[in-house]
Amino acid sequence: MEKLKLYGFNNLTKALSFNIYDVCYAKTPREQRDYIAYIDEQYNSDRLTDILTHVTEMIGARVLNISKQDYDPQGASVTLLVAEDSMVPVGDTVVAHLDKSHVTVHTYPEYHPDTCLATFRVDIDVATCGAITPLSTLDYLIGSFDSDIITMDYRVRGFTRDVTGRKLFTDHRITSIQDYIDDATLRRYDSVDINVYEANLFHTKMLIKEIDLQNYLFKTDVYELPPAERLAITDSLRREMIEIFSGRNIY
Repeated sequence: MEKLKLYGFNNLTKALSFNIYDVCYAKTPREQRDYIAYIDEQYNSDRLTDILTHVTEMIGARVLNISKQDYDPQGASVTLLVAEDSMVPVGDTVVAHLDKSHVTVHTYPEYHPDTCLATFRVDIDVATCGAITPLSTLDYLIGSFDSDIITMDYRVRGFTRDVTGRKLFTDHRITSIQDYIDDATLRRYDSVDINVYEANLFHTKMLIKEIDLQNYLFKTDVYELPPAERLAITDSLRREMIEIFSGRNIY
């Protein structure tokens, strides 16, 4: 892509909010607690830090500071302060303007005893200033988690100027967040867009199409269950996903 000729610094701010939900069926209270403990360990603050560090590398930025925390009884948070390499002071050189960019992640494992369903939610926010755009990281983020439902919001704020003084409210073309997701990934999901082009605001949500029941059972083999129970569990999982995807109680 040809670089824009700007007057001064690129003052655009780009914010990507990436949220996933992973749903699991755990029949007994013990299995539910074990699932939460398992998922909490799998996605502890150390592993989340590795994921966010790779995201930072992918967007061509540099980590300035890392703050991370695991919580009791469950959950974790990580925050990275990042900047473009060109904005980082080197040696005796002092740069007057430093990027105000950051990457954060929070996890929310939870379960409801009455439904036998457990949900693992991950919220990732990538805020960048200047030429950096976080959209190129979407395939990596989707692949880093088992995602049944994905919601994404992307917003470009502010304006910058080209050398003629003309205001620019975005520095790259975008019609949909889906344009930045691999076709093979998109085929696995039903996707819906809500875009407000006048505000440079883009929203996409995705719902997994196929449910392989074995992948949703915790410490249970699918063939141990009678056919009627398999159907009931699959129906319960699908209803839970549809309500999360829709953002309201339907059933």
